[in-house]
Amino acid sequence: MLWMAKRRYIKRFTLTALKVLIVLFITIFVVPPFVFKYSYKLQQNVVFPAFVNIPRNPNYSNPSKFELLGSRNFYVENENNVRLGVWHILPENFSRVANVASKDDSYFDEALSSGETVVIYNHGNSANRAATYRIAMYKFLRKYFHVVAYDYRGYGDSTDVPPTETGVVSDCLIIYQWVANRTSAKIFIWGHSLGTAISTHAVSILGTQNLRPFGLILESPFTNMREEINEYPLSKLFRFLPWFHSTIVEPMQENKFIFATDRHILTVDCPILILHAEDDGIVPFHLGYKLYRETLQYRKPDQGSIAFIGFSRGKGYGHKQIFRA
Repeated sequence: MLWMAKRRYIKRFTLTALKVLIVLFITIFVVPPFVFKYSYKLQQNVVFPAFVNIPRNPNYSNPSKFELLGSRNFYVENENNVRLGVWHILPENFSRVANVASKDDSYFDEALSSGETVVIYNHGNSANRAATYRIAMYKFLRKYFHVVAYDYRGYGDSTDVPPTETGVVSDCLIIYQWVANRTSAKIFIWGHSLGTAISTHAVSILGTQNLRPFGLILESPFTNMREEINEYPLSKLFRFLPWFHSTIVEPMQENKFIFATDRHILTVDCPILILHAEDDGIVPFHLGYKLYRETLQYRKPDQGSIAFIGFSRGKGYGHKQIFRA
């Protein structure tokens, strides 16, 4: 009798545990992918998490509070009334003049037209232009160049409209045109993470307008969004699922979150430099190197050189610290 009761208990426990496991599996591995498949807004927030607005409520109008003495804040507006928040950070030799903090726009405009090289910085997909590691990058770049850093639509203090690939690429083009209208100096476009895809797409379009930046720098780039999704740390939880591609990868392609850097880079007609750290935990090193190898294979001699610099794992640069090199 005792044996029968024990057997019934084991059976009930096993069935209960099985039901719990089934519910957990459905809750974790079935519901989220299918919600993702049919939610454009969710996909958009994954690609453009502009709500991760770090630091919170910074004083954009006073970049000197971020130890960027000799900088100005201003706004550039396009024909669709999208206004972009921009910082112009002077090279160190211009920022050392007396009373630089009191200088007006005419001083900055004159400095910009002086012939010193300009770097337009396109940031990644989270936080804003005042993020700590971005400030560190600006400080490094300003040792040699003017730095123009801005927030895409939906980010920072730029117009709060939902970003799309077409939209953020358009933002980059507007900023490039603003700079090009004010200087005849060399202009480099520097992109980090998702900003590499935005930069490459923008430079490809500039080529169709007979405009050519002096160079394109890609820091931690990926080949295309399809391959980056497969490699993204969070996707490892779902990658084994038979419906992973049909619920996560393909819907993003259908909704135009494509970011095909490996395609756009083939029509970039200026020198390219790719930088990638081996210990990058967000965009794997091998994707950056694959982009380099494939581009090198198909690039024509008259398009300009392409170079790849990898940083060893031991340096600890990861995804955001290459400025320490």
